[in-house]
Amino acid sequence: MKITYIYHSCFLVETSDCYYLFDYYRGNLPELDTEKPIFTLVSHRHEDHYNPEIFTILSNRGMKKVYAVLPNDIPEKRYPHTGAELLKVYHSRVYALPCGTHLETLLSTDRGVAFLLECREGVIYHGGDLNDWGRETDTEQERKQMRGSYRAQIAKLKGRAIDAAFLPLDPRLGSSYAQGILYFLQQVNVKKVYPMHYWDQPQVINRFLAEYPQYRDLF
Repeated sequence: MKITYIYHSCFLVETSDCYYLFDYYRGNLPELDTEKPIFTLVSHRHEDHYNPEIFTILSNRGMKKVYAVLPNDIPEKRYPHTGAELLKVYHSRVYALPCGTHLETLLSTDRGVAFLLECREGVIYHGGDLNDWGRETDTEQERKQMRGSYRAQIAKLKGRAIDAAFLPLDPRLGSSYAQGILYFLQQVNVKKVYPMHYWDQPQVINRFLAEYPQYRDLF
């Protein structure tokens, strides 16, 4: 797999069969092979995770086969209008998609879904907004509820071998910025981690690696 970071929570994964584009918001795409199918996977409707303009961009690039994998929280008025084939998904489901793609969805702790995708080259996890979002300003009950909801979803990944995981690392959470990614790394067998959702503050990655150097080889 060839993995390209685009912006915010968006990554492009290229395999021998196709492309997988996760949570396009904005940013420049590299050159694409127009003969390869491309799956545009959207975790939820928030504007920093879904920009329907991506389908116009791909059409203008001459992509011959575009799949729009959209969760059910996106309203029909924001569906693509460029001939992309719509694949509507719901949380906690399993889907067999074209190009030998096996897709599972998890329930987000915010909106929409997270993705666990298996293709011939490996297994990819994209968290979307599935994270432990417990903030310093939340009550203890709110933090406890959030923590329980997040851990219940991550428990579904135990025993699974994941090759690449795209995980939120959000500095807006203050001292709690790493609680979601830490729990994931403690519970899930993953080879490579790609932080995301850090709001143009990539220095938070260096902060994490300085505080938790035992995970340096995964980044």
